[in-house]
Amino acid sequence: MKVLETGRNQEGHPGKKDADLNKVVVPKRKRRRLNIPLTRIISFGFGGFVAVALALVLFLSIKANFRNTFSLLNDKAILITQSMERELRGHFSSVEQAVTDLKPFFDNGIISLEDTSAALGQLQVALAANDQITVLVVTDLNGDNFGVYRAPNGRLWPFRRQIPSGGEKTYVLPKLTAESPPTWGPLMLNDIGQFANISVPLVRGGKKVATLTAASSLTELGTAIRSIEEGDDATIFIIANGDDVILHSDMEELQTGGKPAKSLPARRTELGDPVLAAINKGEKLSGFDKAAASGIDVSQIDVGEDDFIMMRIVVPGYSDQPWVIGQYFRGVSISREIRRLTGSAIVGVGALMIAVMIAIWMGRRVAMPLKVLAIQSRKVGSLALEDVQPLPRSRVAELDQVALAFNSMVEGLKAMNTYVPRSLFSKLMRLGGERAAQAREAELTVVFTDIVGFTALSEDMTASETARHLNEHFSILVAAVEAEGGTVDKFIGDGMLAFWGAPDARPDHAAAAVRSARRIARSLHAANLVAANTGAPVIHLRIGIHTGPAVVGNVGALDRWNYTVVGDTVNVTERLQSLGRDLGIGEEVVILASADTVSQLPGETCEQAAGDFALRGRAGALQVWKLDPFAKPETADYSLPAITAAE
Repeated sequence: MKVLETGRNQEGHPGKKDADLNKVVVPKRKRRRLNIPLTRIISFGFGGFVAVALALVLFLSIKANFRNTFSLLNDKAILITQSMERELRGHFSSVEQAVTDLKPFFDNGIISLEDTSAALGQLQVALAANDQITVLVVTDLNGDNFGVYRAPNGRLWPFRRQIPSGGEKTYVLPKLTAESPPTWGPLMLNDIGQFANISVPLVRGGKKVATLTAASSLTELGTAIRSIEEGDDATIFIIANGDDVILHSDMEELQTGGKPAKSLPARRTELGDPVLAAINKGEKLSGFDKAAASGIDVSQIDVGEDDFIMMRIVVPGYSDQPWVIGQYFRGVSISREIRRLTGSAIVGVGALMIAVMIAIWMGRRVAMPLKVLAIQSRKVGSLALEDVQPLPRSRVAELDQVALAFNSMVEGLKAMNTYVPRSLFSKLMRLGGERAAQAREAELTVVFTDIVGFTALSEDMTASETARHLNEHFSILVAAVEAEGGTVDKFIGDGMLAFWGAPDARPDHAAAAVRSARRIARSLHAANLVAANTGAPVIHLRIGIHTGPAVVGNVGALDRWNYTVVGDTVNVTERLQSLGRDLGIGEEVVILASADTVSQLPGETCEQAAGDFALRGRAGALQVWKLDPFAKPETADYSLPAITAAE
């Protein structure tokens, strides 16, 4: 058989060359965190916050009643006026966007002016997709037109040369050149309503060949803007065409009493609204600098014995003349705001004082069970589950739910800890749970143990005696593995599978596995001495150790996952253990290690070459070493490098 080559150290034993195994990383000391009792946090924190808030409210209530009201009105003026402007621009921007998007299709010939039927189909699709548009029409240089009209009942009417009855005078064609941008025309009025319209030139070969126009009814715009109105004390209006009122939210009854004298649209001075009629006689109010900076004019208008506050802004761009949009309300609302603030301050003082007292009481009431929870949670975090005391029930629903959930969690952890090794559980929690348990390939050292002839030993035992002997034996194995930082994978019959190198990534996994195997040997020898004196069965053990790549992590499906190690390395370890039948006849403990493991033991002197063996299921020969199971620790001393979390 071919002898596998391994590195040799200065003493001639297998080992890695130039391995720096004596490097120890000293972890940095963590700064001690300042912990504050919850009682103080709630009592002084919330109580102090309430006290500061109380003082602030008192200060503001005494000093800033009237002035703060105007400050609020200043923000209100900006908010309401800009909201109306956004509604207006949002309504018409979709109309402008529609003709802007359609223009390239006509200019590039995608929509043909000669194929009227196809063009009408495209216009009908565009109109159906935009509720703000009433008419889409194409007019050539001779005045001939075709387009689509949306009737009041929502039906779409394609037309050529003639708009369906009732839709006449919906738009007007401005003077456009081939380079003209989208241009808004004057507002148009017909039997259906009032319309704003926008046109773009259609260009072929650098020359204007037609005009595309979209007309939009102001009815939907009025509905959207009226939704912003704040109630009976406010009136919203829009003035266009210089001095025409085209929208008024109080056409049923004016704030000054009665109804308007005319229907919309109407001249501002002829509508019958005395507030709008006196719009140019208003006195500009001071204290509204912020609103003025946004282009909003705020003024006071006196009508008889009443006074009104008006806020308005000029909006250009949606007809041939700028528009004015605004809102006015009774000045008496200012006094009402002052009274409301004063009353609110008085009520707030009483409420906040009560809140301070409740905060202190609640702090003491709530903190105690949470303190108990924190103490018991620390025990859970350290997996000292046997020391965890059940949380008492509480009359506070949330605390009672927390107590029930915590107690159930502890019981579940205790049950789970019965089947999951505590050391593995602790490592996975420390290294990050799901991330640390993801299946990955890593270099590990695997240990496989098996009792020699246990079947024959158990023939004369009852089931309970067999279980007791196995449990005592497994406790020896687990203690030795965990003492060297290993992970017990599973128990297979009377054997055990354990590994080093995961989930902790440690460069000394081979040395740790060998130390653990010798711990097992010493502990088993001590147990056998006691057994021999009591007449109990004496146990002989085979141990296989191999180092190599393996897949480690969660393996399984659905809700049946298992953190385990699989691969050829595991199979080789089991074969080494089985090889102990032939190489350790009559020995109390036989430890067989592969050359891959021994090559990582720079200080090992108690090994003996067993030869090269062809293991079942594996091509080629494996160099096997027999280790002294009872070598003293100082004889085979491996320096322990730093242990770091798995990458």
